[in-house]
Amino acid sequence: MAEPILEIRDLRKSFGALRATDGVSLDLLPGEIHALIGPNGAGKSTLIHQIAGSLKADAGTIRFAGRDVGGLDMAARARLGMGRTFQVSSLLPEFSALRNVMLAVQARAGSSFRFFRPVMRDESLVGPARAALARVGLEARADVPAAELSHGERRQLEIAIALALGAKAFLLDEPMAGMGPEGSQALTRFLDTLRHEAPILLVEHDMEAVFALADRISVLVYGQIIATGTVAEIRNHPAVREAYLGEGQ
Repeated sequence: MAEPILEIRDLRKSFGALRATDGVSLDLLPGEIHALIGPNGAGKSTLIHQIAGSLKADAGTIRFAGRDVGGLDMAARARLGMGRTFQVSSLLPEFSALRNVMLAVQARAGSSFRFFRPVMRDESLVGPARAALARVGLEARADVPAAELSHGERRQLEIAIALALGAKAFLLDEPMAGMGPEGSQALTRFLDTLRHEAPILLVEHDMEAVFALADRISVLVYGQIIATGTVAEIRNHPAVREAYLGEGQ
């Protein structure tokens, strides 16, 4: 069995008397999509914040790419290859798709960015940025400001940025949020190919997308993982049906 790219053991986080993360353990294997589902208030976003480094855990370990990253901040984890997208987009809306990705190329190189016209002729930035856009299907939209992209395209742009940063795994926090059926289907097809770039930890409420994509599913309820298994195992798990999927699922 392959070594996990991400390994979480006994992670804990409390806010006063509320145990938002209560002894969570899970892992992400190369090439897989591991979905994290649960009702609103289950603690999914809190868990993702801890994994990404924007929130410090109270206890437990997080290992990424063979390294304990518990003491690293979000930027350091990103430099190691932890690629995250957000429920609310973090793009620079006035910049074109290309320039957004160029910033990521520059950040990976560790040099200061130059906000002048000549920078658009710097092939060391433009070439890798265009390549990342092409990999997510946005090459034709390179010159469009991020603010003018569709919701699905902005998600793809965030992933292109993560690719430009050298992502070894993706943390995707509700990428289908705000999408209609056609957009969700298109993004589902895209994510199914993205797993070949790097494995994905997927937080998502769209159960049709989860069941279509996930190799494994972990169910989080009140800060605890109550089940982990294949789609078939989770569909038929009595505790999951009662706590989350509901009658008729």
